[in-house]
Amino acid sequence: MSRQLFWKMCIIFATGVVALFYFINLLTSRTEEGMSMLALEHRQQITDWGRRAEKMYKSGDIAKLSQFLEALKQQENTWVSVVSFDYANIAGDPIKEVYQGDPMFGRSVDWKIHLYLDYNPVMEVAFENVRANFLIQLPKRMRPGAYWRYIQLTIQIIIPTILLALLCVLFYRYIMKPLLQLQSATRLFSEGRLDIRASEFMGKRNDEFSDLAKTFDDMASRIGEQILNQRQLIADLSHELRTPLTRLDIALATVNDEQASGNIKRIARESKHIRRLVEDTLSLAWIENENPKLKNESLDLIDLLDVLIADAIFEFPDKNIISQLPDTALIENSNHRALGQAIENILRNALRYTPKDKVVEINLLVQNDKYEIAILDRGPGVPKDLLKTIFKPFFRVDKSRERNGNSFGLGLALAQRQLSAIRGEVIASNRKSGGLAMVITIPKK
Repeated sequence: MSRQLFWKMCIIFATGVVALFYFINLLTSRTEEGMSMLALEHRQQITDWGRRAEKMYKSGDIAKLSQFLEALKQQENTWVSVVSFDYANIAGDPIKEVYQGDPMFGRSVDWKIHLYLDYNPVMEVAFENVRANFLIQLPKRMRPGAYWRYIQLTIQIIIPTILLALLCVLFYRYIMKPLLQLQSATRLFSEGRLDIRASEFMGKRNDEFSDLAKTFDDMASRIGEQILNQRQLIADLSHELRTPLTRLDIALATVNDEQASGNIKRIARESKHIRRLVEDTLSLAWIENENPKLKNESLDLIDLLDVLIADAIFEFPDKNIISQLPDTALIENSNHRALGQAIENILRNALRYTPKDKVVEINLLVQNDKYEIAILDRGPGVPKDLLKTIFKPFFRVDKSRERNGNSFGLGLALAQRQLSAIRGEVIASNRKSGGLAMVITIPKK
């Protein structure tokens, strides 16, 4: 098996993770650096304050300088002072009120302001040609990076989450595309398109998915060939059996020898049973192979049951049937023939194994969206571990239900498949009072 998909995934993930970390780190550092600088208007304003203080200092009017510094202090609610080069106070507030041991005490307005400082630094404007400086603790309104925490959260959490989600979506679509193509091929194959091949949907891929498609194609080829051979076998069997049976029926109809009447009747009966076996076998094979959806008719279930009960009474005149049915039970999207044959097979099975002095009960219960038909016999019942097995073709439980002249073990199997084709089901269970209960569930629509 090729591992191209594996290596492709490794390369994509490794490259993607490294690129993501590099991008996030670069974006964080660039953004932090940009937000660490004072705004241009704030730089200019601090410089202007320094120049005004310088002018007053050079004029020798220290009192006026002190008034200016005090007014500025009140205006900006901050610390402000004019000091000599050795930090001796000339006017304004003393240095000890703001000095935090910062080795960069007295920063230029063009320097970066670290966003992680827990205090506002002191900014410096040097006077020209004199040994004095204007100092002001950066006003709160001028502190850069006011929204840095939110921007940092966006850069380090939100943006990576969005990028990873986008990567997951792209990766999901990349993985799901061949899976959906394989699913489409599988669905078409299950619908009877035996010539469908998954490789036709894969294009020029050459990875694990293409290997899977080739495996599917090999399986589809073998199964398709087997199904076609089976269909051909059934068609040939149908032809080979029906033709001699028809000839046999014609020959029997022309025989009038009274001495051979007993044997002729027996041959006719066996011919009839063989014909029924062939028809049931072909019907069962058709339902299992073609999986038809027989949902194209509407009918009244009560009318159908009345006809089936009348036929059963005629066929089994020595058996008793008791029915409890409502006046009407309408069904949509069903099939009259399939439903009728299924109920008929189950009812015949019940009558066949019920003693002459016992009764077969037929009850119909109306549920919200379905009908339940209970056919209750008084036969020997079925071992609990075989209640599901009795629906297998040609299965017979024991001598009490062994094959006789009228049964080949196909009735219940055919009934279950026919009910399934109209979205119904049948469940078998033993009755506490003896006998078998067959409950048929049929949807109303």
